[in-house]
Amino acid sequence: MLDKLTSPLNLQGNALMLRAERQRVIASNIANADTPGYKARDFNFAQALQQAGETQGGGAQGTSNPRHIPLQGAGSGAGQPGYALQSEPALDNNSVDMDRERAAFMDNAVRYEATLRFINYQSRTLQSAITGQ
Repeated sequence: MLDKLTSPLNLQGNALMLRAERQRVIASNIANADTPGYKARDFNFAQALQQAGETQGGGAQGTSNPRHIPLQGAGSGAGQPGYALQSEPALDNNSVDMDRERAAFMDNAVRYEATLRFINYQSRTLQSAITGQ
């Protein structure tokens, strides 16, 4: 019974860890924007979250219940960072597109903050249910 109460927190906790890892990967791309031959890295967040749910017994294909519709993720190498698609070839073979990286960094930062807020709200809801307030 306790797992039914904590499963939403587990999902949000996995999402928070994956958002932090993606932020680290994007920051590494930005830091190496001037490194000749550096290949930009990224990973598919939806697939990584789905894999995290499957490894913790989150149900069929990472859903919370086998009757739910599974998430449809695109790409490959969800858990491990792969190489990002290169939009413009650079003369020094560096594949970092600073505009794309900045946009991804800000998008991920906003989603990280939203995930923190979801966890905070869920924990306050559980606390009020336990204390009866």
